[in-house]
Amino acid sequence: MSMSRQRKAGRRRPRALVLLSGGLDSSTAAAIARDEGYELYGLTVVYGQRHSREVRAAKAVGKALGLKRHFISKVTLGTKGSALLDRKAKVPVDRDIEAEIKAGGIPTTYVPARNLVLLSLAAHWAEVIGAEAVFTGFNVIDFSGYPDCSREFVNAFQKALTVGTRAGREGRPPRIVTPLLGLDKAGIIRIGRRLRVPYKLTWSCYVGGRKACGRCDSCLLRLNGFEEAGFKDPIKYARRKPRTMDKH
Repeated sequence: MSMSRQRKAGRRRPRALVLLSGGLDSSTAAAIARDEGYELYGLTVVYGQRHSREVRAAKAVGKALGLKRHFISKVTLGTKGSALLDRKAKVPVDRDIEAEIKAGGIPTTYVPARNLVLLSLAAHWAEVIGAEAVFTGFNVIDFSGYPDCSREFVNAFQKALTVGTRAGREGRPPRIVTPLLGLDKAGIIRIGRRLRVPYKLTWSCYVGGRKACGRCDSCLLRLNGFEEAGFKDPIKYARRKPRTMDKH
């Protein structure tokens, strides 16, 4: 039965829990879930990242998108193993993104097993609120190279939900939904613009600060994406010099 028919029949709207980091991708995924008729719940995880700017962004985006409830969970992932955890480590800047994509390596900004931890927390809250779906902004086409953003990882975790939760035992495990997995940044932004994602509230920079740096991998990917999509990025940058990547 479609969602519109469910509403006409007096059933509650299906619920979706969105892993909301405050970044461009997860905010777009949340807007897609809303557009599909889900009642939105958000989960933002404070895990020891270098700065709290993205958490503030997540709260602002969640409010703008009309979340029914926004959970903020805190976990400790230590201060080692990633440039996003170790404040003494340098975040890579001014890199040739096209070359990094072709190289296919895992960058120093990878946080060991982060998405495994985040999805586990999401599975908990999804069972608590009776969510039918968990939406994520996972995206692997652009560059990240993170193994815990891959289709293989998502499929394996879905199987774990099926066999390792009460909801799964009862035949109703929440679906892990990855609407952006096969899209590049420009494609994501085009969808987000159509769905009126409040991109001016989002934050993608790895470095932190009053303005996005415009030099880290995440900033460069974001700037390139807006340029290729034909729109101006509404957030402020310390430096705004996108490097359009050759797609051929």
